[in-house]
Amino acid sequence: MKIKITEQYGAAIVELKGNVMGGPDAGELSETLRKLLSEGKKNIVFDLADVKFMNSSGLGMLISGLTTVKKEDGVLKLANVTEKIESLLMITKLISIFDHYDSVDAAVKSFSK
Repeated sequence: MKIKITEQYGAAIVELKGNVMGGPDAGELSETLRKLLSEGKKNIVFDLADVKFMNSSGLGMLISGLTTVKKEDGVLKLANVTEKIESLLMITKLISIFDHYDSVDAAVKSFSK
C-alpha cells in the first residue's frame, strides 16, 4: 500500500493506493494520521479510488483511523469508495459509522456545511 498526502481547502486528503491489508501498513497509516493531527489538521479524507483490495485487517485500519481522528476532535470521511469496498462496509454494518462520498471534492465540501 502507498500513502500520498495532499491538501484541499483546509482538508488533508490521504490517498491510499494498492492493497489495504494491515500489517506494517497499519502502523504507517496510524503514524501519518498522528502527524496530520499534531499539525492541527482535523478535517481528513481517505481517498479510496486506487485501493485494489481490502481485507478485514484493512477495515480495521479504517476503524482505527476513525477512532484516532475522533479522539483528537477531528473528522474523518471516506471518498471514492469502490463497489467492492462499499459492499464490504455494508456486510460488516460499518457503512453507518463512516461518512462517505462519491468524490474527494464532495467530501471536502461537506466539511463546510
